[in-house]
Amino acid sequence: MQALLPDVTLDRAGRPVRFRYGGRLHLVTALVDDWRYGGRWWLDESPRDCWLVQAGPLTAELHREDRPGGRWWLARLQD
Repeated sequence: MQALLPDVTLDRAGRPVRFRYGGRLHLVTALVDDWRYGGRWWLDESPRDCWLVQAGPLTAELHREDRPGGRWWLARLQD
């Protein structure tokens, strides 16, 4: 199950610098990877931007839908 992340802060270049998960604020300490996912058009998925980030002891995969007001979600978390 994917967790929605309504509170993600971006830097000027549009990369995540912090996010709230589990009632805690996590600061991004390293951007490990980023990519663009085209979405499965046959399922009416929107394209999205994806980031793999290090936030202290956590490694998180964050996704953002590419549409106005696009939602954020946590696709994967490893601690």
